[in-house]
Amino acid sequence: MPKPKMPKSAPSLDMTPMVDLGFLLVTFFILTAKFRPNEPVLVDTPSSTSELLLPEKIMLVTIDQDGRVFFDIHGKDVRKEMLKGMIERHPELKVSEDQTKRFSVMGMFGMDLANLSNYLNADESTRAKMDQLTKGIPTDSLKNELSDWIQEGYEAFMIDAQNKGMSVEDLRGDEGLRYAIKADGSTDYEKIEKVIDIFREKNIFQFNMVTTLEAGVDIAAESE
Repeated sequence: MPKPKMPKSAPSLDMTPMVDLGFLLVTFFILTAKFRPNEPVLVDTPSSTSELLLPEKIMLVTIDQDGRVFFDIHGKDVRKEMLKGMIERHPELKVSEDQTKRFSVMGMFGMDLANLSNYLNADESTRAKMDQLTKGIPTDSLKNELSDWIQEGYEAFMIDAQNKGMSVEDLRGDEGLRYAIKADGSTDYEKIEKVIDIFREKNIFQFNMVTTLEAGVDIAAESE
């Protein structure tokens, strides 16, 4: 009796679950991605062997090669509260609700208060031109707006932390606000020292100096 032959057929694999999984992953990454806002100034920081990454909750003061000062702080709600404090401190600053919303997601800025409203009204291309022409946030003794931004930024962060139910212990750990200075490698040190002095006037004695790892990643070396 001849041996029965099994029918030959090419193996098949149902790819439908793999395709579904792929689309789910793509959707997840799109929904969770955080887009980094365009920086108004490029800074070539000194290199370092430190591998300490910048924390997420940070107040960052950036100084370009011309000594212009720019400011940034983490948190949409924090930025709204900070701007509210600056309006109370400087009644001449007139900002609408739409401008406040735009400011809360804008990122780093280096505009003085006199031109801030026009800056917030401008479109992205116009703001880029204004960034090139700005003299940065004033730091001189007669018009020390950077000092006010630092003070209001700190107070806004504490209000936001209180609203979110954070404890003192939380703020002493990873949930607390950190401070950093990011300066171009060719910046005159006197410009950097002036920013450091402003931090010290605010009783901020621990902060990070941002440098660049050889791989091109912003890192932070602690200073006090």
